[in-house]
Amino acid sequence: MTTPDYHYPHTFMPEIYVVNHVPALLGYWDKDLICRYANQAYHQWFGKKPEEMMNNLTIKAFLGPLYERNRPYIEAVLTGEVQTFEIIIPLPSGKVRYALVNYTPHIVDGIVEGFTVHASDVSSIKALELELVNSIDSVKNQNDRLLNFSNIVSHNLKSYAGNLQAILDLYELADTEDEKTNMFGMLKSISKQFSNTIHQLNEISKSQNLAKLKPESIHLQSFTASVLKTLQIQIETNHATIENRIPDTIWLTANPVYIESILLNLITNAIKYRKADLTPLVQLEATEDYNKIVLVVKDNGIGIDLAVHGKNLFGMYKTFHGNSDAQGIGLFLVKNQIESMGGSIEVTSAVNEGTVFTIHFKKGYTLL
Repeated sequence: MTTPDYHYPHTFMPEIYVVNHVPALLGYWDKDLICRYANQAYHQWFGKKPEEMMNNLTIKAFLGPLYERNRPYIEAVLTGEVQTFEIIIPLPSGKVRYALVNYTPHIVDGIVEGFTVHASDVSSIKALELELVNSIDSVKNQNDRLLNFSNIVSHNLKSYAGNLQAILDLYELADTEDEKTNMFGMLKSISKQFSNTIHQLNEISKSQNLAKLKPESIHLQSFTASVLKTLQIQIETNHATIENRIPDTIWLTANPVYIESILLNLITNAIKYRKADLTPLVQLEATEDYNKIVLVVKDNGIGIDLAVHGKNLFGMYKTFHGNSDAQGIGLFLVKNQIESMGGSIEVTSAVNEGTVFTIHFKKGYTLL
């Protein structure tokens, strides 16, 4: 078998063929920043024919709005330093191209005469990178939601368990049938609320993605009243006064499990951190306008030194009053739940002057 004898036309130059058929930009700019060579990829990327560019076009005129982004690299390569960087290039079609660019100085006898340009299209790699980042963020968000859910379960159920135990203890100490009947009525009320909460938590646990959980329309005044029934024994034991001043007209679109958890945490804390010599007072108010609902929970308790604890107030496992039973979960949960519904929370407080939590809800939110 004989090897074929290939004959190229005398005008064929393989090196020119190669550089004009690679998808990457290959060019050369002299020290005066005038184009001395550009391969065909410049036409594909920028719509500029090499003959329009060579020995004519300056790099500033060529790059246009991109020049300022590239200028630090251009100045550096002209000092003899190799430059490698990423840049986003707008295309004539209106799309963008992600490019990995290399500037290599051309040095003769220690003097930089110009520099070569090599730019590779890394758009497909960038797309995979962005997809990976989004996937990681999605997994992180899901893990955060699952952690939040587990904390809701443990925190909310602890409130119910504590109240049920307290009522049972009082039932055993009751001297009259009227007292026992009253305690039994409290047990029935808490049992009903407990069942509703378990049902709601079960619905969340069935959802493969908490972000897809549909919010519900909540009548804020009656919903709050229902939460207060859950805390009835705690309120009565501590002789607390709770003023539900929420207008009858306000309906909030929200996750009911989150709203219950928020109210339980804030009201429980207000009672727990009361002044020893003062009857606990908790006031709940709400206002609305065309795009938001504002819920305010105000107490007359011992307050918080925000100058000392302000930046850690909503941190996980952060406690501020030295209580042995404090876990530092409640306010962390509150902030996390509010923000997951597109809202925000603010606090004003001073030592021995009580605390005010102001919560801003967006109307018609979607769970983030």
